[in-house]
Amino acid sequence: MALTVRPITDHDFFPWYDLYVAYGKFYETELEGDRAVLVWSWLIDPNHETEALVAEDDGKLVGVAHIREFARPLAGERGLYLDDLFVDPDARNSGVGAALITEVKNIAAERHLGVVRWITDENNETAQHLYNKLANRTAWVTYDLVV
Repeated sequence: MALTVRPITDHDFFPWYDLYVAYGKFYETELEGDRAVLVWSWLIDPNHETEALVAEDDGKLVGVAHIREFARPLAGERGLYLDDLFVDPDARNSGVGAALITEVKNIAAERHLGVVRWITDENNETAQHLYNKLANRTAWVTYDLVV
């Protein structure tokens, strides 16, 4: 495995799209079509807050991470939020997820941000096994208020 983690480029659309749609299916959320194209437009717009990293193994994209900075008023600093992390099922347990998170941490450190934060489904035990090795699980409970 010759794994490289790098920022997404406009040439990555089709392999990114396949990973993004698979990510949606994993969480039973339809991401094909207009929604995916909208997100892609955010990722390639240098003025949009959302950025993407991809993990590439021998020329094939095997993982993706979407990130964005956020303000932390109580801490008086900014953080980096890991919105989405997905690894191709065929590439799992090979270090791809850890490599993506490590690069996200490096970006946060370069930008002098105080924390990298993310959430995961309480039933995603496979991911939590990795996350528990790399970060501290918090006691915060998440709420969504749909508008």
